[in-house]
Amino acid sequence: MRIISLNAWGGAMFDALAPWLGANGADVLCLQEMTHTAALGGWTRFDDAERSLPQRADLLDDVRSLLPGHHAVFTASDAGPVRDDDGLVHRQDFGVATFVAETLPLVGTRTAFVHGEYAEHPDEWPAGDRPRAAQAVRVFDRASGRFVTVVQLHGLRDPAGKGDTPARLAQAKRLADLVADAREDGDLTVVCGDLNLLPGSETFEVLAGIGLVDLVRESDTRTSRYPKPLRHASYLLVSDPSAVRRFEVLAEPEVSDHRALLLEL
Repeated sequence: MRIISLNAWGGAMFDALAPWLGANGADVLCLQEMTHTAALGGWTRFDDAERSLPQRADLLDDVRSLLPGHHAVFTASDAGPVRDDDGLVHRQDFGVATFVAETLPLVGTRTAFVHGEYAEHPDEWPAGDRPRAAQAVRVFDRASGRFVTVVQLHGLRDPAGKGDTPARLAQAKRLADLVADAREDGDLTVVCGDLNLLPGSETFEVLAGIGLVDLVRESDTRTSRYPKPLRHASYLLVSDPSAVRRFEVLAEPEVSDHRALLLEL
């Protein structure tokens, strides 16, 4: 069973991302920074006080078309304005999406906000303190004969940096509660995503308390598209390291400003 996690960067590198998505062989694909704009395709532009980025208008639909043999589960954390090539304003939903191969029985789903609650931003996107939703899927892996619960999230972004804060500690505790609610006794559990944390964060102590082991540690999880020197962002944790056949932080191909995390069980 192959699990891949990636911050898709709103599809900003879609020309490279699209062929990789169709060929990476993921049974469970966890994507953060996913966009959905109703009845609109092509490109839009996202702006907040710090950044201006090209984004796919509906990356969710783009990926669904590339992965017709997968179930798609999308959860919006917030919504705000984006502009198309003609300068027209549209409402865009932003969140996380999990794609599960139809060969895997999908036996459970669950979502929860780990920071804040769903928000509509009428005029502009805030640069920080945006709400964050986490998503869990539970599947039966016929090859191993066991259930696997995969939980993903896009952790809180703080313009002040990736250090520990009370908000991030609260986020970790809410994430741990979601994991406990989503999995059953005996499940192999995977938690992944762009956590926006440093490797020594107290979040990992909280997750260790529910039996999860971080595989990424100090690894560089950024690509050349990310210019800043701090190279830590994405993580992947498992409940049973002995079940890991392969784990890799993929330096190539570059399809985002984040590197993808690949786990084979």
